[in-house]
Amino acid sequence: MLELNVVIPAFLDRALKNEMTRSGTSVSSIVASALAEYFHTPLHTLFQVSTSGALVEGVYTGAISSNVILKHGDFGLGTFENLDGEMVVLDGHIYRARGDGTVSEAPVDACAPFAVVTRFTPDVDVSIEPADSLDILTQRCDEHRQSNNIFYAIRLDGEFHHVRMRAVSPPSSGARLIDAAKAQAEFELGAIRGTLVGLWSPGFSSAFSIAGYHFHFLSEDRVHGGHLLACSTGPLRLRVEALTDFHLALPENESFLKADLSKNSAGELAYAEQAH
Repeated sequence: MLELNVVIPAFLDRALKNEMTRSGTSVSSIVASALAEYFHTPLHTLFQVSTSGALVEGVYTGAISSNVILKHGDFGLGTFENLDGEMVVLDGHIYRARGDGTVSEAPVDACAPFAVVTRFTPDVDVSIEPADSLDILTQRCDEHRQSNNIFYAIRLDGEFHHVRMRAVSPPSSGARLIDAAKAQAEFELGAIRGTLVGLWSPGFSSAFSIAGYHFHFLSEDRVHGGHLLACSTGPLRLRVEALTDFHLALPENESFLKADLSKNSAGELAYAEQAH
C-alpha cells in the first residue's frame, strides 16, 4: 500500500476529523474512498461476469477477454472458454491451469465464460497459525470476516505442507458442469510455497454465484495451480478485503440468452466443487 504525505487546508482537516468521529472510519479509508470517487475507480467492488447457474447448465461460450477482465480487477478467479482450465488472477496477471497439469499466463485474447475479480486493497493483513486441514484454514479466515452478508476477497501466502487441487478440461459438446466434473484431473503436491486466491460469498448469492469459500491455488514459481480441494499449511500471511459493492455483467451471446437458468443449481454446483 502506498503512503501519502499531503498538506490540506484547515477546514478540510476539520471535516476529515468530524467524519472520522461520525463514522468510526480511518483517515486512510476516507481518503481512499474520496480518491476512488474522484478518479471514477471502483473501490471494494466485486465484478462478476455471468452466473454460476449458467456454468452448471453448460454455457461455456467465452463472454469476456482477459484484457477486459484486467480492466475490472487484478485479483480473482474463474474459468476459460469451453472449460479449458482454471483461471487464477493474481497481481494483475491471469494464469491458466489446464487439466494436463500445465500452468501458463493466459494471452490477452483468451476468453472466459465466467470470472470474478476485484482491485485487491486488503484492510486486514495478519499472520495465522498452521492449519491441518482446509476446514481449519477457513475457520482461521472466518475470524477476520465481520459479516455473513457481504463478499470478501481473501489472499493466503506461504508454505503448504500438502495441496490437493483439480483442473477441468474441455468436455464434450453439450455436457453439463456435473458431467465435466466427473472427468476432472486431480493433482496432489507436498511441501510447496504458493498463494491461495479466494472469495467468500454470502448464502443469498447462491442464485448467481458460489456461496461460501472458493479458492484457487498458484505455486510461487507459477508452475502448479488449480481449484483447491484440500490442503494443510504452515503459518500463512492472510490478507482480507471486505467487498460492499457488487457488479454483475451478463453475457449477450446466444448460448446464454437461450439457456434455461430458472432451475436451482446449488446441488449440482456443490458436487462440481468437490473432489471426485
